[in-house]
Amino acid sequence: MSNEIDQDRRRLVGAAALTFVASQFAFSGAAEAQLSKPKPANLGPIKPGTHTSFAPLKQIDAGVLNIGYAEAGPAEGPAVILLHGWPYDIYSFVDVAPLLTAEGYRVIVPFLRGHGTTRFLSDATLRNGQPLAIATDIIALMDALKIQKATLAGFDWGARTADIMAALWPQRCQALVSVSGYLIGSQEAGKKPLPPKAELQWWYQFYFATERGRAGYEMYRREFSKLIWQLASPKWDFDDATFERTAKAFDNQDHVAIVIHNYRWRQGLAEGEVQYDALEKRLAEGPVINVPTITMEGDANGAPHPEPAAYAKKFSGKYSHRTIKGGIGHNLPQEAPRAFAEAIIDVVADS
Repeated sequence: MSNEIDQDRRRLVGAAALTFVASQFAFSGAAEAQLSKPKPANLGPIKPGTHTSFAPLKQIDAGVLNIGYAEAGPAEGPAVILLHGWPYDIYSFVDVAPLLTAEGYRVIVPFLRGHGTTRFLSDATLRNGQPLAIATDIIALMDALKIQKATLAGFDWGARTADIMAALWPQRCQALVSVSGYLIGSQEAGKKPLPPKAELQWWYQFYFATERGRAGYEMYRREFSKLIWQLASPKWDFDDATFERTAKAFDNQDHVAIVIHNYRWRQGLAEGEVQYDALEKRLAEGPVINVPTITMEGDANGAPHPEPAAYAKKFSGKYSHRTIKGGIGHNLPQEAPRAFAEAIIDVVADS
């Protein structure tokens, strides 16, 4: 979940990381249509929960993964990649995607590593939940799909992923929509103690730091995830069918390993991979994001999240913030799909 206390950190080196970065600059020439600029949004009303499915999912080898993803809209349309969080999945965007495709966008909605039909290509690959590793997955997905540049939009882990991509590879990011704003952090910041009231909000991270927590999440992952949904979106009256559509994504064989490693890494209790060290050093400096950005927040977000004023200066391009009212919680795209789709269309129009 959103981790505003993740803020600065880490160390250098890694030839694999340098090779990876260089490959991003070599990628060119794909689909000029991806950069077109739609008019500002003027969408009709939509009731959350109107849609309950995507077209048949696709699979593609990308980096260390075979990634499962939903795709909709014209292949020549401007590309938008929608990134989910934890404990959520692609169904957070099941009502957003049709709104965007109706406006001519090509929409890609991938399962993050450890979720749904996304699988590691090798049993030998470390099950690394490091946020930077997740961001490189999405760059690899763009390469595999021959997408030169895309608008990135997400919440929770997805917002953090999008923020990292926009900061490190702005040439691949046309525009950004980030729920809860600037979520780039570091292990060093994650080690710093907070006042007791603030620490209480991170109870699940302390739980995951223990072997009891790993075993508990393995045994009760559905019950645990439903509790998080209720706490993070206290006014969202989701039904069992809505939850179960997403909960199937947690049956992924690597799900527990990725989730536990993610939260342990943030607290400095688990190592990352050396090929990311040089890039982690850059992220630890809190890089400013210069692509056009809209940040968003629900007025009833029960998850820990920073105040907009705390991160506004982290965005140096065209920037605005929107607070969505009406009891909207942490899973903003699923609870307020029209507002989320409008933000995407508007930020692209300004890019």
